[in-house]
Amino acid sequence: MFTCESVLTELVGVVIALVVIFIAYFKWNHSYWRRRNLPYIEPSIPFGNILNPMKKIETIGVTVKRLYETMKRKKWQHGGLYFMASPVYVPVDLEYVKNVLTKDFHYFVDRGIYYNEKKDPIGAHLFAIGGAKWRNLRMKLTPTFTSGKLKSMFQTLVDCETNLQEKVEAEYKNKRPIDIKEVLGCYTTDIIGSCAFGLEFNTFKEDDSPFRKYGKKVFAASTFRRLQTAFFQSSPALARLLGMRQVPKDISDFFTKVVTDTVEYREKNNYTRKDFMQLLIDLKNNKLAEAEGYKHDGKTLTMDEITAQSFIFFLAGFETSSTTMTFALYELAKNQEIQKKVRHEMETVLARHDGKITYDSMQEMKYLNHVLDETLRKYPPVPFITRDCVEDYKVPNQDVIIEKGTRVVIPIFGIHYDEDYYPDPEKFDPERFNEENSSSRHQYAHIPFGEGPRICIGTTEGYARNIKLTTLLQV
Repeated sequence: MFTCESVLTELVGVVIALVVIFIAYFKWNHSYWRRRNLPYIEPSIPFGNILNPMKKIETIGVTVKRLYETMKRKKWQHGGLYFMASPVYVPVDLEYVKNVLTKDFHYFVDRGIYYNEKKDPIGAHLFAIGGAKWRNLRMKLTPTFTSGKLKSMFQTLVDCETNLQEKVEAEYKNKRPIDIKEVLGCYTTDIIGSCAFGLEFNTFKEDDSPFRKYGKKVFAASTFRRLQTAFFQSSPALARLLGMRQVPKDISDFFTKVVTDTVEYREKNNYTRKDFMQLLIDLKNNKLAEAEGYKHDGKTLTMDEITAQSFIFFLAGFETSSTTMTFALYELAKNQEIQKKVRHEMETVLARHDGKITYDSMQEMKYLNHVLDETLRKYPPVPFITRDCVEDYKVPNQDVIIEKGTRVVIPIFGIHYDEDYYPDPEKFDPERFNEENSSSRHQYAHIPFGEGPRICIGTTEGYARNIKLTTLLQV
């Protein structure tokens, strides 16, 4: 016969047993690096070395930077961390970083970014997928970002500049404060719309532009999103089993409709254009010429794959470019002498090109590029990048094996603020990137977009940044 007391006793016993199992599970997982002879930073239960994502103490990027600095102070060449219960390998020595990203890349092909192609096909884009699927798609897409293809799209970038200049001048004349990040975000969105989709987004004229709305929603931070991201990173297999989506359904539905309508219109009306969307359509229909550098593997792109690649192309430029330019303008406002030097170079170069912003004139603005490189050092688009070990890897000259499935984190933010590579790292100094200083520094001390075969595929946004800065400094 059951009584309230007996049921309560049994429940307490079950709870205690579950707590013991929970603690034992973490204790065992948190001994992983000790059992493999790798120095590590002591974790805590349950979040490991990251802080509670529900508390806005610091971002995970700042956390990884802080942990990198701890490893550097201890003079470690590499070390171990834990994201919740999952072990994470961190190369500290830049030669080890080079090994992971380039020299021994075949061991670290995958980024380890969560996606669920069945439930959320828009998330299966070039940035996330791995293995043979990534190699085949990368090979197909790479030729569209050659200097020749970029030069053919350059005038499109310049044409979008008119709306930017008019907007800034209008706000200035009306003596209204300018939200420069929002203005730059609109300009970037228009560029992506024209170069990638062949569409006029008109974000300067439409305050409620759906492209701005959904783009912002992707990057919106919340406690739930932070917890969700932590879960994706620590338990991707379980997340897939549960059918969890990386991209909210309303965002996915919106971009799927835009891409589907665009493809159907072009195919129905036999309309072609030299842009990213046309490349994807031609890959779908297997119409690309081998002579242009495109390689066929006998497989064409599906509509889901076209949508996914269009989506990541949109996102890649949507936030990173406007944020980088905002920081560049902030630093130029603080450092007037640097701003004067940039303006002088700009005026000198443009005078040789009849005052016009051209592909060739952008190539000649060396100091402007130094300014942008230093901006990307201080404010990298992502604070760290990840790789997954795809087969057991012995660390060179070390008695350490990185097992298949282990997450690797490259601490970009920490490296960019390392005094061994950048004395007085808080100082904004574009001369760090002149030819002499750059050649004397390790190549992997500046990796804002990663390095190796999985470096950022597109360079279009790099030129867009130069055009934006040149335009704004002329106002």
